[in-house]
Amino acid sequence: MSGQSAVQPVTPPTAAPAEYRIEDLAHASGATVRTIRAYQDRGLLPRPERRGRSNVYGDTHLARLHQIADLLDRGYTLASIKELLEAWDAGRGLGGVLGLVAEVNGPWTDEEAARISRADLDETFGGIPDDGAVAEAVELGILERIPDNDHEFLVPSPQELAVAAELYAAGVPLDAISGHLRELRGQVEHIAARFLDFTTEHVFARYLGHRPPTDTEAAEAADLVRRLRPLAQQTVDAELARAMRLFATRHLQQHLGASTEIPAAPGPGPVALPSDTVRAVQALVGPDNVAAFIAAATERELHARTLDALARPTRDSD
Repeated sequence: MSGQSAVQPVTPPTAAPAEYRIEDLAHASGATVRTIRAYQDRGLLPRPERRGRSNVYGDTHLARLHQIADLLDRGYTLASIKELLEAWDAGRGLGGVLGLVAEVNGPWTDEEAARISRADLDETFGGIPDDGAVAEAVELGILERIPDNDHEFLVPSPQELAVAAELYAAGVPLDAISGHLRELRGQVEHIAARFLDFTTEHVFARYLGHRPPTDTEAAEAADLVRRLRPLAQQTVDAELARAMRLFATRHLQQHLGASTEIPAAPGPGPVALPSDTVRAVQALVGPDNVAAFIAAATERELHARTLDALARPTRDSD
C-alpha cells in the first residue's frame, strides 16, 4: 500500500536507574545511616553523586551494601572485606573466593537434621519432663529451639541424640552424658585444630597470601577442601577403633584375670603443676584446652605403663 509509512517496532522505554537518598538507601539495604557513612569513611562504599546540596546514591551502592552484609555473615572482617572489594574493583572477580567460602561453610557431614517433638523427647529419656536437661541439650547444640514452636525441637545430629538415648537406656545419668560430651568436645576440637594447622602448613599455605587469591587459585583450594574434608573423620574413626580395641582388651583382661579385688579409684582432686609447665601447655594448645591436654597426656602415660607391665611377664619368661 504505497504512500503509507511502514509500521516501526516500538522500543520499550528503558527504566531509569534507581536513585536513593541516604535514608532510602538505608531502608532498602537494611543498614543504618550511620553504618553507611562509616563504610564510606573506610573506603568500602563509593562516594555518592553530589547534586546541588544533596547526595544521590544508586543501585551500585545498594549492591555493594548487600555484598558487605553477605561477607560479614560469612565471618569476614571489615579489613578483609575491603581487600576483597578492592581486588574486585581492580577487575578480579569474587566468584572464586565466595565459592571457596561456601565450600568451607558447607556441611561437613552427610547427616541431615531432623525434628523431634517434646513428647517423644520426654518419652525417650524416661518419660518424665526435665526442663533442666533440655536446656543443657540446647546449650550443647544437641537440640535447637524452633521459633514460635514450643512443641518441637530441631536435631542437628540425630546420630548424636541417638547415642545419648542409648547411653541413658544403659543406665548412664543425663548429667554424666552431658559432662562426658563437654569433655569429649574439647578434645575433638583440639584434634580438629591440629588437623587444620597441618593441612594449612602443607597444603593451603600457597593460597593464603596477604592478597585475595585469584578465581583459579580459589577454585583449586575449594576442590582441595572437598577432597580433604573426609580425611580427618576417616583418620579419627580408624584411630578410635584401634584404641578402643586395645583398651577394651586390656580392661577385659584386668577384670577377668584379676585374682584379687580391684580397689576403687580415688575421687578426683586438684593437682598443683609448676607454672612454667602450665604456660608451656597454654602456648601449645591454648588456654581453653589445658585441662583436656594434661588429662589426655596423663592417660596416655598410664596406658603405656600398663602395657609395659602386661608385657613384662612374657619378656621375663623368655
